[in-house]
Amino acid sequence: MKKWALPLSLAAGVLALSGCGDSEGNVIATSKAGDVTDMELYAEMKDKYGPQMEQALQELMQKKVLSDKYEVSDEELDKEVETAKEQLGDQYEMFLAQYGLDEDGFKEFLKLELLREKAALADVEVTDAEVQEYYDAWQPDINVSHILVEDEAKAKEIKQQLADGGDFAELAKENSTDPGSAENGGSLGWIDNAGRAQFVPEFTEALGTLKVNEVSEPIKSDYGYHIIKITEQKEKGSFEDLKDQMTEELKKTKVDSTALQTKLDEEMEAADVKVEDEDFKGAFESEETAPAEGTETAPTEGEATEEPAAEPAAEDDAAATEEEAK
Repeated sequence: MKKWALPLSLAAGVLALSGCGDSEGNVIATSKAGDVTDMELYAEMKDKYGPQMEQALQELMQKKVLSDKYEVSDEELDKEVETAKEQLGDQYEMFLAQYGLDEDGFKEFLKLELLREKAALADVEVTDAEVQEYYDAWQPDINVSHILVEDEAKAKEIKQQLADGGDFAELAKENSTDPGSAENGGSLGWIDNAGRAQFVPEFTEALGTLKVNEVSEPIKSDYGYHIIKITEQKEKGSFEDLKDQMTEELKKTKVDSTALQTKLDEEMEAADVKVEDEDFKGAFESEETAPAEGTETAPTEGEATEEPAAEPAAEDDAAATEEEAK
């Protein structure tokens, strides 16, 4: 499953606003007791939400710097949105609502994620032999459902009901202890090649052996007993048709969080990023270059503390089923 970071903090809007107007600031609200300017609001936000403001500064600067070097097309953004809709299904609108986003706002968030990805992959190389080996082991997307119960006896009972013609979705709604998937008839949604590994080993192994519409025997994990069914499976295209896709996917497997952070640090340094606001002087210092406590060292320019993409609570809601399956 695709993993998304939390969208830009609302503080980012205030941070951007602070650069406008004169030193007195632009008036945001008025009253008989006095006005509130954008500069006053900015100062208040810094006091109350310093770390979030620092993250917002990092994200805003990364977007500016990376956009100057890498390009994200409308087609790429549309494809990412469609992937999100496919994976989140009926919960896509809830995902947007949870973060106060419309689709355009979501695209802006995705644009930064894609810019980071392009930067991270820019210097990664793979051989044709590596791509061929990756293709041979690659498995196409599958649409997965499961029923989770606490004990083996109950799992065997449900398995027999299914063998007698029982409806999988209805039995999931009635019996599954995984609330996220139970209300959706046991559906975990579409799982891609990388997503298979996000489940516990017993679950992942079962996915590799099941055929479409085949129902598994009860599978024991730390969460209980799973009855698994693959409802759909996409076709695996030829190597030539998938070579470009396989190459990109393989490159991504060679980039970990450390490599991503190193690349972002390099891009910020190359862009000669300087922080003028004393309160944010450490925003672009990584842990390795941050001055030791009690020392006075000039800030290292161009180094970011921004963590790479992390899975958001919204996807936890939409894919809470995965956590139960893990």
